[in-house]
Amino acid sequence: MSSSSTSIMDGRIPVFVFPVQLDFYYDDQTTHKRVVTIYNPYEFDVTFKVLCNNPKKYAVVEPEGRISGQKCVDIVIRHVAVSPQSVETTDKFRIHMFEEGTSEILGKKDVLAILHPGLPEAESASLGNKQRKSQPGFPLLKSDGDSPPRDVPVPNYIACFAAVVCILALFLPTSCENDRSQLLQDYPWLHLSLNQKLVFAYVLGLVTMAILRT
Repeated sequence: MSSSSTSIMDGRIPVFVFPVQLDFYYDDQTTHKRVVTIYNPYEFDVTFKVLCNNPKKYAVVEPEGRISGQKCVDIVIRHVAVSPQSVETTDKFRIHMFEEGTSEILGKKDVLAILHPGLPEAESASLGNKQRKSQPGFPLLKSDGDSPPRDVPVPNYIACFAAVVCILALFLPTSCENDRSQLLQDYPWLHLSLNQKLVFAYVLGLVTMAILRT
């Protein structure tokens, strides 16, 4: 107990926060709001406080609060001063964690906030592809020779084989039939029971759905 209290009072307990960097993009309003998760993996309850070096540019929902032991909380951070002058500037959030009921800092964690120009890379690439497809000056490329296009789906050979087996099994005679086929009379193991045929019919339905989806 003494060693535990000593480590707490030394302020050496790590603070677990995700993400550790907030990326805002000037032309994407959906990125102007970010969610930060603060974890408390310890057995005791803690309190936290969120500080910022430039509080006029951000709005923090519930910048102070309590986290029970082995729980986490989400806080919302909004960039409310998006402007060309703020692009490529880096701000810093500092999260202080306290032992509940005291003002002694257990640990702290810095989270960077950066306003980037334009759009996120993935979104910019997708928009560029759409624009190139819509422009008449970019003709469609043809494949060399008779090679198939890359987007052609590959048939599911296993499902096709299973479907053929099920169909053949359904055509076999049933063991409860009185007039058994003379052709297969010498092969009693080919006479299936009604339950076996029901199983084959059920499997046939499943593989048929798999083939149609492909």
